[in-house]
Amino acid sequence: MEHAYLGPDYTNDEIEAVLKKRGVQYERCASITDTGAELLAKGEVVSWFQGRMEFGPRSLGNRSILGNPASRGVADMINAQIKYRERWRPFCPSMLDTVAPDILQTNHPSPYMTFTFDVAEHWKKRIPEVVHEDGTARPQIVTARSNPLYYELLKKFEARTGLGVLLNTSLNRRGEPMVCSPDDALNMFYGSDLQNLAMGDFLVRKKA
Repeated sequence: MEHAYLGPDYTNDEIEAVLKKRGVQYERCASITDTGAELLAKGEVVSWFQGRMEFGPRSLGNRSILGNPASRGVADMINAQIKYRERWRPFCPSMLDTVAPDILQTNHPSPYMTFTFDVAEHWKKRIPEVVHEDGTARPQIVTARSNPLYYELLKKFEARTGLGVLLNTSLNRRGEPMVCSPDDALNMFYGSDLQNLAMGDFLVRKKA
């Protein structure tokens, strides 16, 4: 099993039709990964809706809420905006396969965010928002083959920050399943305090 992206996906035309039907203001981005990486590097939280929905218990970069793991307070921001979960419950990282062996001190592939590893000492202070109190993390290791677009986002974020790691939590409100469709994503977005939603090539922002 090479990946868990087994659910439905939506074309840009389908996404734009929903945006227009609902009267949502949006912009079409020349590169959604450039736009996303820039927002994340600035410490903003980005709702990321791309490609085929994940199967299983974890968000894996297609129906995700993303944050900068080096930005102190970003986990609290996500909690305040949408998650409302106990602060002792850790948020997990997605990381590039090129940096994972150094961070985790192992070559385990860990593609599905289901295994916990000790984080190397020299990384703990660099990515504090995804390291649990006991010094561990439960990562998703991303390869260019498993998810090319998410890998591209991580690479561009790394180019801006020196970190090939993002905080990644599921795109849903507390007590609800992960969003599936563009309509689901918009309902969740406008029913929360999240500020940025990247769907396909389109960016919806609540801020001016």
